[in-house]
Amino acid sequence: MLNMAIIGFGNAVVNYHLPYLERSDNIKVKKIYRREEDRIGDTEREAYYPHITFTMDFDDVLQDNEIELIVVATHVDSHIEYAKQALEHGKHVLVEKPFAATSAEAQDIFELAERKNLIAMANQNRRFDGDFLTLKNVIESGKLGNIHEIQSHYDYFKPSWIRPGFGLMHGLAVHTIDQMVSLFGKADRIHYDVRSLVYPGQADDYIDIDFHYGLTKVTIKCSLLVKIAHPKFIVHGDRGSFVKYSSGHQTKNGEGPTQVSFEREPEENWGTLTYVDDEGETHTEKVPSEITDYGLLYERLVQAIRHQGESPIKNEEVLYVLDILKDGVEAAKQAQSYN
Repeated sequence: MLNMAIIGFGNAVVNYHLPYLERSDNIKVKKIYRREEDRIGDTEREAYYPHITFTMDFDDVLQDNEIELIVVATHVDSHIEYAKQALEHGKHVLVEKPFAATSAEAQDIFELAERKNLIAMANQNRRFDGDFLTLKNVIESGKLGNIHEIQSHYDYFKPSWIRPGFGLMHGLAVHTIDQMVSLFGKADRIHYDVRSLVYPGQADDYIDIDFHYGLTKVTIKCSLLVKIAHPKFIVHGDRGSFVKYSSGHQTKNGEGPTQVSFEREPEENWGTLTYVDDEGETHTEKVPSEITDYGLLYERLVQAIRHQGESPIKNEEVLYVLDILKDGVEAAKQAQSYN
């Protein structure tokens, strides 16, 4: 059994960590650290998890010899501080995305982890989204032939969210950028169209980034002004095409701990694949959706810890994504000159 602790008790912890960890037979969340000011008016939810000890003393976590892994699920500006302390006390760390504010900060943590013979890893759990796993299956099947275009969308219609500030690159685009980097690695070249449709030069509420891999173009799009549902993934190859709408997220409870479904989504939302086979025959079929399970990332992390294996999220991938986020925000800041 691997004992772990979590720093923070916000949306990510409640909805994207704890519901998946409770299914694990070899991971136990022993403690959750919360700052005293964060508990004001928000202590009732702690009772949902009677098996977890809540503490306001971070040393209580650091000095607990049973705890091997600490998850940092706070705002990005405190990621490095907490990760460093955890590593210095002999704990492996899993850090929410974005891992750090800059790739230089992240590199410092990776180097510290290496010196301590520990793992420091980014929580890129969206690699285990059901719709993305389905996309991977289709690509790996070879039915589309040589891939020449992929579009990945992460859109909302939230005009009220648009305000000065740069948050969409780090808040949403980080997920889809990492997914594509996990598939294709470093691009030959990248073209950025990142800007604000409301506050030019002051925000990043519109993101359109093209990654070029030889003759293959991968486009990441995020916007807060998309009213009609758009496919999550559109893929074109020299033998066919694939379209998949988003699998969405689990439904959050009004009361009690978040419960997630591990049932396959309804067939009506399965992706559509059409392709030409080796005999020249055209096939059109629905592709059963994979199931979203963020616990898979934890299972692979535990294997790496127990067997001193490679981190399932590679350091160089994290550093590359952070540099892309930086360049995207810089493009948004410069975009005012084009308006």
